Amino acid sequence: MPNRLLDSQVSVNSSATGSISVPVTSTPTVFATLGLNATTAGPNLEVQFTVTATVSVAVAAVITPVTISVQRVVAGVPTTIYSVTTDLPIVTALSNTVITFDGADFHPPAGFLVYQALISSPAGLLVFPTRVGPESMIAAAYSD
Repeated sequence: MPNRLLDSQVSVNSSATGSISVPVTSTPTVFATLGLNATTAGPNLEVQFTVTATVSVAVAAVITPVTISVQRVVAGVPTTIYSVTTDLPIVTALSNTVITFDGADFHPPAGFLVYQALISSPAGLLVFPTRVGPESMIAAAYSD
């Protein structure tokens, strides 16, 4: 198990907080980006992350799925390393749902690593959820 901390970062998005809401569409939208310096990593590099997003549904007659993905971007090429889909409940009035999950990226390439969190909801929904914040991603790189 890697036990030496190489770098840690936090990305907090303020574009979807308070009274401002941003629609979640079928196009994956980046809401958090951070970079980790793993240039001195040993052979067992591991990145651990926590992602949080709060979404709201005004009125929904059907269960509304929301997908949050984490991508590692190396040399401009994104690779999805983790994805979570959750169903927002059927509601009759405004309802906020906090989505939080932890994940890990085992043995990514050493160097400067960029991670992004993206959010989307499938096309064809009658009512799209909105991002109401808070939104964040915390990541740390560990090695031996």
